[in-house]
Order: sequence, then C-alpha cells, then structure tokens
Amino acid sequence: MKTNKQKAINTIYISIIGNALLAIAKGITGIFGNSYALIADAIESTTDVFSSILVLFGLKYATKPADDNHPYGHGRAEPLITFAVVGFLVFSATIIAYESIQNLQTPQLAPKKFTLVVLAIIVIIKELFYRVVSKKSNETKSSSLKADAWHHRSDAITSLMAFIGISIAIFMGEGYEKADDWAALFASGFIIYNAYLIFRPALGEIMDEHLYGDFVAEIRTISNTVEGVIDTEKCLVRKTGISFHVDLHLIVNGAISVSEGHEIAHRLKDELQTKLPEISDVLIHVEPDTVKAEIDY
Repeated sequence: MKTNKQKAINTIYISIIGNALLAIAKGITGIFGNSYALIADAIESTTDVFSSILVLFGLKYATKPADDNHPYGHGRAEPLITFAVVGFLVFSATIIAYESIQNLQTPQLAPKKFTLVVLAIIVIIKELFYRVVSKKSNETKSSSLKADAWHHRSDAITSLMAFIGISIAIFMGEGYEKADDWAALFASGFIIYNAYLIFRPALGEIMDEHLYGDFVAEIRTISNTVEGVIDTEKCLVRKTGISFHVDLHLIVNGAISVSEGHEIAHRLKDELQTKLPEISDVLIHVEPDTVKAEIDY
C-alpha cells in the first residue's frame, strides 16, 4: 500500500509531465493560430512546470523524518513551498496582464479557427488534472498538492476564457479582434484570485490557526471508545506538512494509580495513530475526574 508521501510525489510527477506537454502544445498553437490568449496560457503552463518541480522538492524535504535539529519534523517547509507556488501564480498573471494591455493598444488579426479545437481539448484535460490532483491532496492532506491542483483549475479557466475570447473574435468578425486579449486580461485577474485562495490556508497552517474542527471531532469520538477514557477536554491540532501533531487532555478516574492512567494514555495514543495514520504524534495530558473519584472513594 502506498504511503501519503508516495501518493503525493507520484501525483506531482504527473503534473510536471502534463504541464510541460500542454505548455508546448499551447505555445505552438498560439503562434501559428495568431492567438495571444493561447500564448499567455502557454506562459502560465510553463510557470506551472517550474512550480510543480518546486512542489516536488518541497514535498521530499517536508516528509523527511524528525531529527535532533527538527524534533517536530520538516513539515513546515510545505506551506513555505505553497507561498512560492503562489508567487509563481502572481508572476504569471502579471506577465499575462501586461502583455494583454500592450496588445490591446496595437492592431490585431483574428485568431485561426483551429485554435478553438485545441483549446477545447486543453480545457477538458486540465479539468481532469485538477480533479485527480485535488483528490490526492485531500487523501494526503497536502497543502502544496492542493496548490498544484488549483494551478490546474486556474489553467483550465484561463483556457476557457481564451476559448470564449477567440470565439468572439472569430465569429463576431471585424471590430472584435481584440476579444482574445480581453479574455487573457480577464483570466489574469482570475489567477490572482485563485492565488489568494491558495495562500490563505497555507498562512493559517504556518500560524497554527484552528482550521481542523472536523478532525478534532473525529479524535474525540475515537477517544471515547478507548477503555478507561471518561472524556477529553482540550484538543489542539497543528498541521506540519502532510501530518498532524495533537495535544490532548484526557480525563480518567481520579482514584486510579498514576501507572494505570499512564497505561490508558498509551492505549489512547496507539488507537488514535492506528485509526488516523496522518497523526505523527500525540501529546496527552492526563487529568482526574474528581466526581468519579469521590464516588469510588
């Protein structure tokens, strides 16, 4: 059975190869088909290749085991890589917007009709890439993989905008030649918006923001099934890369010995890591249930 690390890395290899092939196809079609929207799309796909390579190196580093200098592991490198991916998105959007504005100020020829066929195929392929990578990011809990998935989605929408712009330029005829450039300009704005959507959760991860309510609820549910556990109080979760660190307050019968409380805590930790393998460590603080202790006494 593949580990989350293996799943994430294999998915990134698919992204790199796919983005490289599509960037070449878009660039050639854009040049020969007289479409700046397609050339802009090729520019974005080229930056996607570099950002996917960055994600690959980031994932490999972030999944390294803990050592003396990094007792909590290297997972925090992943949101930092996500920030770099966001930078690539903003950079590509800026280039597209600048070139679109420049082209709007000069005479343009209408794009060739065959570019529509190529774009339709690209939109379908990129949306499929998005769905595959997004599914893997959910399985592995990888924020940088999620960013890479949104790269595919933004690329699909950029291509869709280009399709609309080229269609207007071709079928509306004279006077609408620049619809292609307007489409590229609109797409750049959408890319910036997606960059923010990717940036925000990565920032929350760095800041240890409370983003895992459902995960906490699942931890509490599992905890209550362990023999000797009366209840749980505080449950704090921090995400480091594709794994989680949990701080949990455990309530046990106050009349039992320290050794018995220690044994319950170990059983609980083992059960949580078995049922939720994405948890790399659990720090459990044992507290007595004073009401239960008084009754037993």
